[in-house]
Amino acid sequence: MTNYSQDVIRDLIAGELPWHQTKRIMSAYKDDDRFFKVVAVLQDRVTWTEQILLPIGEHLFIVQKGKTRITKCDCGHEFGDYKKNWKLAANIYVRKDKRSLREIYPNSDLCHPDWMELREFICPGCATLLEVEACPPGYPIVHDFQPDLEGFYRDWLKTPLP
Repeated sequence: MTNYSQDVIRDLIAGELPWHQTKRIMSAYKDDDRFFKVVAVLQDRVTWTEQILLPIGEHLFIVQKGKTRITKCDCGHEFGDYKKNWKLAANIYVRKDKRSLREIYPNSDLCHPDWMELREFICPGCATLLEVEACPPGYPIVHDFQPDLEGFYRDWLKTPLP
């Protein structure tokens, strides 16, 4: 097992490594401290001081803010308690007609808008597209991920949750 430096992990996250090296790192067994290196790199990339506990998307994190844990965008926008669905606090653009769907699929077959819509969840702070759902019209907004932080830190990382 190779133990990669934090600089290599930083370049991996930034997408700056050659593909052959990226593939080798992704395919290999992970070094025991990989999670902590990733979190340190991500922490260096944000301007706010709250401690990242867990990345949950390319731009989303669960962070410790005082005595609470919240979902936060890398721009600093706070979505609230991490146990609540952050998507409900996002700006949502729904593509539910042929015109708006054609903006994404200009040269291919479209889904039928009566059968499916695309929901784009956008950060109110920086306008970054955070996630997209494809679902039937009227389907509830899905809360994708509610981690057991205590169990993850205790059982997987073998360290107390900060």
